[in-house]
Amino acid sequence: MKLTTITNVSVDGVMQGLGGPDEDRRGGFERGGWALPLFGDEAEMFLGEVYQRADAFLFGRRTYEIFAGSWGTMPDPSTSPIAAALNTRPKYVASSTLSDPRWANTTVLSGDVAAAVAELKTKREGELQVHGSGSLVRWLLDNHLVDAITLLTYPVVVGQGTRLFPDTGPDAALDLVDSRAFTGGITIQVYRTSGRPQYATNTRT
Repeated sequence: MKLTTITNVSVDGVMQGLGGPDEDRRGGFERGGWALPLFGDEAEMFLGEVYQRADAFLFGRRTYEIFAGSWGTMPDPSTSPIAAALNTRPKYVASSTLSDPRWANTTVLSGDVAAAVAELKTKREGELQVHGSGSLVRWLLDNHLVDAITLLTYPVVVGQGTRLFPDTGPDAALDLVDSRAFTGGITIQVYRTSGRPQYATNTRT
């Protein structure tokens, strides 16, 4: 199973609180809801296709609870391709504190999460998708478990909030697989991970 991450980010890399003003106020974040005014029909169709492609989903606890409280409570999930996928396909949560998930078809991964994710990747076919879940995405990258990265970059500088990548951390080389732009200014980049970057060993004089 291929593990792919799908992340909505601003131009300055912020991924916190994109959906609404009260979605995630950690750290005094006050600029939530920055993505929705820019989210048009093209982006909605693209994400619907992405979710429908998934064979299973992997979440960190915070994103799982946000999704369960919104997508998981829709009266008729069949009206949305995203809700239909989320409510009918296996969901895994990497958490050491969640013990009683209420969303159907959910399995909690605790203990040796790296081994559990690696086992999922070898035992199942298809695509294991990670949406949001910034801390989990960074951890998966650190443990070399990510096969592909999809970034939806919004034409806005948020100026505060948690960013997808920290100021310091492990490096990674990426190969661009696909790139496109939507009318409203959102750009899509799909990358395949390819080990570590190469660095110049000398400079011209």
